[in-house]
Amino acid sequence: MTKSLKIILAIALVGLFAASPAMAFMNKFEKEVEKETDAVKLVREIQRGGYDVVSTSELKQWMDEGKSMVIVDTMPYEGSYVKNHVPGAVQFLFPIPDMNTWDIKETAEKTQADFEALLGPDKDKTIVIYCGFVKCTRSHNGAAWAKKMGYKNVYRYTGGIFAWKGAGYEVGEVK
Repeated sequence: MTKSLKIILAIALVGLFAASPAMAFMNKFEKEVEKETDAVKLVREIQRGGYDVVSTSELKQWMDEGKSMVIVDTMPYEGSYVKNHVPGAVQFLFPIPDMNTWDIKETAEKTQADFEALLGPDKDKTIVIYCGFVKCTRSHNGAAWAKKMGYKNVYRYTGGIFAWKGAGYEVGEVK
């Protein structure tokens, strides 16, 4: 290898290594913008829906304490709920896009009365609604509809089944 080629190669390698931290730094900033966008979207959904949120550890604590509540999994029955769900959860499918009106085809032919029957007559009972993961909006639709129907203690478990499993908690399965 000629001396000039070695110098060019050395300069290129120094430039590459010098650029790597700068590129990593830019990715850090870009990732923060993505996190911010997701966080603002979540907060606006919560504000629009008028419900509260519960974390994975809080939900587990409520369950361990025997708190009286209805836990609703809003994921598809065959594609998700059958395989794994938060123990004790019941299933009621909600769509991903905002459900501003009750559209029967979006809820697998289930009616608003079916949802109310599932939640029960006690409007003060704690209702926890979840889907797969933070970005999934099925749980937003379920929680927003529970609030529209007059339930007062409605919580969206934003982490969903992914966070539940990520925390290492036992999952329920349909056998």
